Amino acid sequence: MSAMPPSGGTRVARDLPQTEGRLTENAPLAPLVWFKSGGSAQWLFEPKDTADLSAFLAALDPAVPVLPLGLGSNLIVRDGGVPGVVIRLGKPFAKVSAIDATTLVCGGGASGILVSSSARDAGIGGVEFLRSIPGTVGGFVRMNGGAYGRETKDVLVECEIVLRSGERCVLPVAAVGYSYRHSDLPEGCIVVSATFRGHPGEPSLIQAEMDRIAAEREASQPLRSRTGGSTFKNPDGHKAWALIDAAGCRGLTRGDAQVSEKHCNFLLNLGAATSAEIEALGEEVRDRVKAQSGVELTWEIQRVGVVA
Repeated sequence: MSAMPPSGGTRVARDLPQTEGRLTENAPLAPLVWFKSGGSAQWLFEPKDTADLSAFLAALDPAVPVLPLGLGSNLIVRDGGVPGVVIRLGKPFAKVSAIDATTLVCGGGASGILVSSSARDAGIGGVEFLRSIPGTVGGFVRMNGGAYGRETKDVLVECEIVLRSGERCVLPVAAVGYSYRHSDLPEGCIVVSATFRGHPGEPSLIQAEMDRIAAEREASQPLRSRTGGSTFKNPDGHKAWALIDAAGCRGLTRGDAQVSEKHCNFLLNLGAATSAEIEALGEEVRDRVKAQSGVELTWEIQRVGVVA
């Protein structure tokens, strides 16, 4: 753990730049990700604000890798840990405000639940689907998160990012380069805020839609388990879960890792699974699906770090 001055900012951390935020050396990441598995970050950086993040990255050796971390929902952290700096946007980046009758400005660390609830309170409809996506605004924007027939690209107006160089810039949605669960945002950039646009709505009707979505997810997905959410992207013309089921993978295990019996496009940590077991189970599913149907599944879950 780096030394912390009275102000709470980290002034000196070996060869890393000064910061007003918090730097933690050898920070365990398992508690921060939904699978509750994996190794540590060489450094975990929690910036004070966007200016602090920008200054830190500008001064950081360009050779040092940087990884943004949201809620850790769509992520396998490998057991050997993550080299370089993992950046986690905390409370300073978790604010949401309505700027007019249809528009929200959201911090990159704000959850989908907070965004949709804030929209409801402001009478803004059209972003209820974000209630169903486990993650933060930064992850939604980067991966074009979506559910129930809508995607981030449908509501995004613009986003502010901090490049790996520390440069700050604002990109309109047309410049983000969206496709299915993908964007062309620069490698290593951090999404610090996003502007979403919905439409005027009645708060009670917005809440009813959010309740419907929540109930449907509860009924069909293993939300109370240690999981990473949707594991594989839906191939063109197919549903990933149906391909996995047809290949006989429902309930398949490796160590304490299991393919969910409730929704077989979800992998579970039943208790003591290593990240290696979870990832290997996913690869076995891919192999079985390819052999059974000829379709090659693509990982939707991000896998990061070093194999132990």
